[in-house]
This record gives sequence, structure tokens and C-alpha cells, in this order.
Amino acid sequence: AYTWRKARPLHSRGIMTFSPSKEEFKYFSRYIAYMESQGAHKAGMARVIPPKDWKPRRSYDDIDDLVIPAPIQQVVTGQSGLFTQYNIQKKPMTVREFRKTSNLDKFCNPRYVDFEELERKFWKNLTFNPPLYGADVSGTLYDLDVSEWNIGHLNTILDTVEHESGIKIKGVNTPYLYFGMWKSTFAWHTEDMDLYSINYLHFGEPKSWYVVPPEHGKRLERLAKGFFPGSAQSCEAFLRHKMTLISPSILKKYGIPFEKVTQEAGQFIVTFPFAYHAGFNHGFNCAESTNFATQRWIDYGKQATLCSCSQDMVKISMDVFVRKYQPERYAQWLAGKDNAPIDHSKPTPEAAEFIPGHETLQLLDPNASDLQESKAHAKKSARRRSPGKNYSNNGTLDTDESPENHHEAGALTLALKSETLDEEPQLAGSSSPAPRLFQMALSPADVLHVHSYAKGDYGDDEVQVREKEEGMNYSTDTETDAQDKGVKVAEDMPLEDESHDVGESWTKPLAQLWQNRPPNMKKEREYNRRMGLQPPYCSVCTLFRTYQNMSSKRWTECASGGESPVMASGGRMRTKPLIPEACFTTITEEDAESEEQTPTPHLHDDGTSLLISCSQCSVRVHTSCYGVDPANVSKDWKCARCRANAMTENCCLCSLRGGALQKANNNKWVHVLCAVAVLEARFVNITERSPVDLSGIPLQRFKLKCYYCKKRMKKASGCCVQCSHGRCPTAYHPTCAQAAGVLMQPDEWPFVVYVTCCRLFKTNRNKAAMLELMVGQKVICKHKNGRYYQCDVVQLSKETFYEVNFDDGSFSDNLFPEDIVSRDCAQLGPPPPGEVVQVRWTDGLVYGAKFVATHVTQMYLVEFEDGSQLTAKRDDVYSLDEELPKRVKSRLSKASDMRFDGIFEDKDIIRESKRQRVINSRYRGDYIEPVIYRAIME
Repeated sequence: AYTWRKARPLHSRGIMTFSPSKEEFKYFSRYIAYMESQGAHKAGMARVIPPKDWKPRRSYDDIDDLVIPAPIQQVVTGQSGLFTQYNIQKKPMTVREFRKTSNLDKFCNPRYVDFEELERKFWKNLTFNPPLYGADVSGTLYDLDVSEWNIGHLNTILDTVEHESGIKIKGVNTPYLYFGMWKSTFAWHTEDMDLYSINYLHFGEPKSWYVVPPEHGKRLERLAKGFFPGSAQSCEAFLRHKMTLISPSILKKYGIPFEKVTQEAGQFIVTFPFAYHAGFNHGFNCAESTNFATQRWIDYGKQATLCSCSQDMVKISMDVFVRKYQPERYAQWLAGKDNAPIDHSKPTPEAAEFIPGHETLQLLDPNASDLQESKAHAKKSARRRSPGKNYSNNGTLDTDESPENHHEAGALTLALKSETLDEEPQLAGSSSPAPRLFQMALSPADVLHVHSYAKGDYGDDEVQVREKEEGMNYSTDTETDAQDKGVKVAEDMPLEDESHDVGESWTKPLAQLWQNRPPNMKKEREYNRRMGLQPPYCSVCTLFRTYQNMSSKRWTECASGGESPVMASGGRMRTKPLIPEACFTTITEEDAESEEQTPTPHLHDDGTSLLISCSQCSVRVHTSCYGVDPANVSKDWKCARCRANAMTENCCLCSLRGGALQKANNNKWVHVLCAVAVLEARFVNITERSPVDLSGIPLQRFKLKCYYCKKRMKKASGCCVQCSHGRCPTAYHPTCAQAAGVLMQPDEWPFVVYVTCCRLFKTNRNKAAMLELMVGQKVICKHKNGRYYQCDVVQLSKETFYEVNFDDGSFSDNLFPEDIVSRDCAQLGPPPPGEVVQVRWTDGLVYGAKFVATHVTQMYLVEFEDGSQLTAKRDDVYSLDEELPKRVKSRLSKASDMRFDGIFEDKDIIRESKRQRVINSRYRGDYIEPVIYRAIME
């Protein structure tokens, strides 16, 4: 028997380095299996050093005339460790021209002593002097007679795609070349369909790589969604766009484990399924890369989340792989029931020969033990469906695993990929902050939990503030709240006679809360108590209440206020905060370079936070939003203002009383809500949410006049935020905007809150005026290319969805009847409201829940002139006699040969559709915007 060499880990439990002998190097798939038997896949990446006398090509002197057809210029914007990368395609150039360019003083790498210094210079200068990257050059540099580890002929099970369908996917089952220069980079991503990848550096300067172990990949996704909520709303798999760069200092700060390694010329890097990786080149070099697969990958491919907004994304039907390699599970797969959770620590079944006592290995056992089920159940909060998930029109995750996608047995749906194949860079040494790097993923209670938000295209006409909202009768955790049991409070119930304050209906509850009137603690206490009985229950989270209400109605017409509460011990209540942790964290350049880890917010394992009420002023807040340790809360708990006996103090950033206040650094007080909304306000102690540093707020903000209260207040006071759309000057106090129903939602980093003012944001379409559509009727609908076209209604259908509240406080309102496994809904119909049911989730596990209601939604199948079809709800379809909102008009196009008519003449429409968010003109002097970024955006 042949003895295989042991691998050399770069460090304990980190990225492993393998040096196979000549004999071992002959068998690629077998050696990959051996690597996994040694645990290499747990880190998500491994380095392989081939035998010394092995060369893939005799000489590289004859490649200077090779043409790079579409080099890209990588323009990066952002700050403080969080960046977005834009690729601009340039004209073709030869390898000789690319090398000469990369050696110019403008593009050559700087002098450095060690890798740590070079790494610091990379992240510090990332946004300057955009480099070129010769990515996605189809071809290989291997000599024809090289058989060992030939990237063009790896002969793995992925070749099934080509053998059985005759289809080649460039860069996936064919090789791609990558020509890099200093600072050329690839953003955080996993491989297409979560495949393996192999990268060989033919020659040149090193390439550095970062990788997050697969078991922690979901944590990186949550972090990215928290910092880039807009991108997450547009596409659930937005990291596949390869535009998001997050520095290692940010990963350390938020407790995301990662490793780094540097790849030298002549070395291989192998990435494993669902391993998020990123990296950069040290200088001019050339690498070759492709994807491959083992039997272990099949389960990853079945559960891969796909990009929903790109026509050229890679999608591989898993039917052929399941039928060929998992025949015993094929029937389950066709029925849509083969979705058991993945154990990232298990090696591929092919590794059985290297593991003593294991004749066979199976990645996922459909008949897993109860112990395994209980462990997986403990992790369910990280997999729970929430409003932030991207679902197809039929209510299921938009991936290839749904049985509806299997129209033909063995059929392969493939789309050519135009984006760069993951050519990946590497770094040496470990930077993982978590000591138990390869244990089970830490619970949300131990790490930062970034909440997701409901997807949607929030245009100018898509919100309507509820005029009335009934308070809910829940047991609370203080004596004051306990007195309110059994009381229903309407949102528009006046607190006193408002005959002297005639105006909009939203002003009625605020009659005695304006700061230009004498303080009235009784009315303030009543207002705080009443607001604490209405979703979202927390005084700070009301900032995003309009956004939450709109999100909760996108699938149903029920007036649900949001996430269902969870009742904790002692009659206390927990709900999921609406404010992402990123809104409290202001990262400066100094913070980004700091090694100190951000403290964990006070969240429960399921992402909920305890609601507490002040025993004196009755204000209600989440412990995570107000910075309170739940262990220190008693019935006599008081907010910071009441503890300081500063009952006459008001918020210095707005003109309203009430709500939760914290002390500012100038001995004044400020609403936590206002501090979150004002970009320049900063929480000094992020854990305690106090004090609030107001010194960075520009003077111009205090001179702005609030759109809503400027007529009530004789003198302008407080600090206003402005509409985020272009150069719109409309300004509001955050509390006035919240009370009036202005849409505010989490914004893309480095901004915090995105405001859509009342001038641009009209009410929802009149539901009564939205007549039912008929088959054959001409309508206007959004095409998959993002523009609106006329199309025909070809079919009407009704979909039935069930709504349930899960035991952990989350909910789902788009379950199929067959998802409830404790009852035969097809025969017996829906359960009665309130009945306890068992729900099989998309991760294959069964969770406890309570049935809420049944929703029947009318769906319309429309067909465009290009023959493509789309299923949409009535809200997404416009009849020809309806008045189109501005955002639809700006994207309205003609099909057929006249589709370009007027595209250059109608400048107003072009300008409207191209307007990007820029800093308001009033603050132009306080913000320097990169010139190259403005050029790209326009």
C-alpha cells in the first residue's frame, strides 16, 4: 500500500499546504479526496505545491502577442474598510502591452518590507489610481502533452455537463486566464453554483487570498447585507456580482473568522464549496483557473442561492447529478424533499479509502440521527425565512432545487458567464479572531446579528401610512405596562382637545409634545406608553416603521405590523429590532485599522431583543437599541434621562418631546432615533449607545428648516436630514418625518438612512381603481432586463399561501400547503387559526409554528414581444389607462424595431432614470466625492 504524505498546515487548523510526490500528483481527483480526508476543506481553501520538476509549459516567451479581448479597469469607491468595485471594460490589448502598462510608475507595486506592510498599503490606497485586470481570457497555457493537473482536463464529475449535454461553460468547465497587476482584485464571492475551483499561478508576482470557512459563510452574508441593504434588496445573491470588498479589519471587528494565504508562482490554490474568498495581486502575473466538482459538491449545488438579476449567470441543473450519483435520493429530489442541511466538516465520499474504518462516506444522510437533527435545529435561526429573503412568485426560494425547474430528466440549463471566474488571490498566516475556528457556527447571541429587510423596488408611489392602527394587548415587563392589560389604543386617538392645533391627522397625537409648548409629563408618558403597544413596540425602531409596514404588505393585504412577538419568561416580550447594528456603528479610518472587536449587541439566539419599559416615563425600547444588558433589567428600570432626573431636558436635534433619549457629549440630550438618522452623529460607546458625539455635524444642518414643523416653530431649531434622491432639498427633523410617515429605510454604507421625501413619494395606487385584468389584455410590466414594456396577459391563476408564526418569533406568509407536514392540507384544508403545526423549511428541517391565516393571491402570466414570460401580482402590472408612476415612466421602453426611438431626444427621461444619489448641494463643501466615481455614475 502506498503511504500518502501528510500535509503541512500553515498554522493550527488553518489553510493547509500539500506537497504531493510525483506518484501522488498523477491522480487529481484522488488527491483532492485525500486532501479532504486530512480536513483541508474545513478552512475553505488549500495550497498545493507541485513536484519540483513538474512544469505545465516549457516556456512563456511566446505569449506576448496573446490578445486580452476585454481588460477591465477596476474603480473602487467606499471608505473605512467597506467598498464597492465597478468594472469598466477597456479596448483589447496584448500581453506585451499589458505587462508594459503594469510596470509603469503609475501602476507598479510600492516598496515594502513584508506582506503586512503591502497589505496595509493595498487597503489604504484601494480607491486611488484604478488598475487594469485582464480577466476571463478563454484559453490555457498548458502544453498539450501535460496530463497531470491539467486545468483544461481535470476529468471530475463536473465533466458530466459536457459529456452528457455537449455544453461547455467558459471558465466553469473550460479554463480561463487572468493577467493581473498591482492592486487588481477580486471581491468576496463563492464560485458559481458553489463549486470547487482550482487556480494555478503560471508566472509573475504573488497573489494574496482571503477565505471565510464554509461553516461561517452565512455570517459573512449577514454582515454584507447589513452594510449593503439596497444591494441585498435588489438581489439576494448580490455577492455573486463580485462588487463587494470588505477589509480584514472589518471582519475582525465583527468576529467573522477568516484565513489568508499568499500564492507564489508555480503553486496551486484550491477553493472548496461555499467558501467565500477574495484577494489581490502583488504585481504583473498570469494565472489559470477553472471549476471542478466531487460527489460532496452535489448537495451544495442543490442548495446554491443563485443571482436573480443577471441574464448571464451560471445555472446548472442538478437533475443529472442526483440521478447518476445519488439514485437512492432521486425520487425525493424530484418531490422537492431532498434538502437536508449540509455538514461542512464531512469529507467527500471519495475520501473513504483514506479514512480508516470507513468503507463508505456520505455527505448528507437522509436518515440522520436524532442527535444530528437536534444540533441542526439549534442553528435554525440562521436559516429562518424572513422578509429579507428573495422568493420567486410561487413563494419558493428562486433556486434550481425546486421540482418545477426539472422539466426534462437530465436536462441542463446553462447560461454563459461573462463575469470573471474566480481567479483567487492568497495571503499567509491566520487572522481568525474566533479561537474555535472549525467548531459549529457560533450562535447569533455570540456574534453580530445583522437583520435582513424585505425586498422590493421602492419607488415614488409605493407607500401609504396607515391612518389607524390598533394597539395590541400584550403582557409587558413593567408595572406601568401591566396596568394597560386589556386596553386597546387607536393610533389616532387624541390625547387631548386639539382644536387649537388644526392640521394633518398625524399631528393630533403630538399636540402637547412640541418643544415650544410647556412640558407635560403626563401626556408624554401617555404617548410613550401608547407607542409601546404598537408595532414595532420600540421607540428607536419607529424610525423604520413606515418601511416595515410597507414591507409586511408586499405579499398580503393584512395589516400586520411586522414580526410577531415572542413571549419570554416573566411576561416579557421580545421582537426583532428593525435597526441593523451597522446603523449604530460609525467606522472611522482609525476604527477600521483597529484590532479591537466590536462588542456583541444584546440579542437572543433567534435574533430577537428584549423589550423593556421605563418605570417613570413609560418609554419602551429594545435592550439592543438602547444599549442595556438584559441581565441588569428589573421592574424599576429607568431610562438614562429619568435616572439623571432631567425630566425637563429635550432632544437638541428635533422639536418633539417623548421617545428614548441619551446624553450627548455637550451636556445636552438627544433622541437615539435622531442620532441614528443624522449621518454625522456618532455613538462614542457603541455597546451602551451613549454618549452621542455631535461635534461632527456641520453647521449647515442646523440652519435647515423642517418641512413639517417650520410653520409651528417661530424659530428654526434642531438638526434636519434631507431627502436622499439626487439634489432634492426637502429637509425634516427625523422625529417629524417618522410621525408623518416619510419612508426611511437602511441605506448603503457609508450612509445610514435613505429618505424618500413626501414630494417624490406618493401614496399607493388606489386598490379600488385597480380593475381585474383579462386574458389578452395589453398591459405594462417589468421585463427581466429591468425596463418596462407592453405585454399581453396570457393566463390567470390563483396561488394559495399560508401564513405562520414560528416559535422563535419569525414568520412566513408565503408557505405552500404541502410545507405543513403535521397535517394533510390537501385533503383536510388549512388548519384553524392558532393551531400548532410543524413546518418543513427550505433547509430540510422541521420547525414548530402557529397557523395564522390563508392568503389567496391572483397571479398574472404575461408574455413580452421577445417571447419571454413572467408571472406577476396585480401590484406589479399596469393597465394602459392607468397613470404610470415616475419611476415606471423613466424605464418605459418600446419593443420591436422601434425600441430605440427617442432614446437620445428625450433628455428629461434619461436624466431622471440616470440620477444617482449624491450629497446634497448644501453640503458639497463638507463632502469630497471621487471624480472618477461621478464620471461612472453619470
